Amino acid sequence: MGLNSVNIMGNLTRDPELKYTASGKAVCNLSIATNRIYTSNGQKVTEVSYFDVEVWGVVAENCSKYLAKGRGIIVEGRLKQDRWEKDGKTQSRVRISANNVHFLPGKKDDSSGQPPMQQPMSEADSGTPAEAEDQSSTAVAWDE
Repeated sequence: MGLNSVNIMGNLTRDPELKYTASGKAVCNLSIATNRIYTSNGQKVTEVSYFDVEVWGVVAENCSKYLAKGRGIIVEGRLKQDRWEKDGKTQSRVRISANNVHFLPGKKDDSSGQPPMQQPMSEADSGTPAEAEDQSSTAVAWDE
């Protein structure tokens, strides 16, 4: 038995990229940056880490519609490793497959606005049939 759980808060480093699978399922790719601040030799040091996130279904569409570069989010999900062959060598990358996405409040002058939803939304609420294990996402807007 194993545990594979990730909770991370950060800011989008680029606008969301929405695509659709051949079967019509929405998938949105996000990239977030997180900061770790610590002191080393009396100096304040900021360490930045970048993470790729994939979101599926209606939540992917909502992320694409309401999020933009710089917006803060909290992602709950799991790590997913992709592997492929290139030039005879095995390549791999690890990304976060989101189960939940929480939209953090934007700045008061944020033109992207808050999404109209205030309650968690899941695939079950959307009337869209789940196709794969990645479809248990929800998105939550936090009041400002």
